[in-house]
Amino acid sequence: MSKIDDLIEEYEFLEPDDRYRLLIDLGKELDDMPDALKTDATLVRGCSASVWVYPTQLDDGRLHFLADSNAAITKGIIALVLETVQDQSAEQITKTDIAAVLEPFDLKNQLSSNRTQGIPNMIGLIQETASRLEKA
Repeated sequence: MSKIDDLIEEYEFLEPDDRYRLLIDLGKELDDMPDALKTDATLVRGCSASVWVYPTQLDDGRLHFLADSNAAITKGIIALVLETVQDQSAEQITKTDIAAVLEPFDLKNQLSSNRTQGIPNMIGLIQETASRLEKA
């Protein structure tokens, strides 16, 4: 069972307040993103809070994303999004339907529209990055 499957199972049994805490805790688990990487080029557009995503490539070619946000819940959301593809090959990432993997979390009904409006942009940035690197 993958970590995302474990998270889905845990999330289903939690009350709304505990779901928020789970997302916030996920955000706290993200690798630290140096301030120097928080630039206009790494900023995800269309999010109510500032969100930065920076791809790195591991020695074996797999992608590892660094991410951060200035809002705890949004940081948790990007952590959840990244959990679906972290440390996978560019090819695997482009083939992953991230939105479908996230459907069990029902984020649109669990969070305000302000919090969820940027999720498609987060997913798009990750997919575009993987697609570009896959072709390189």
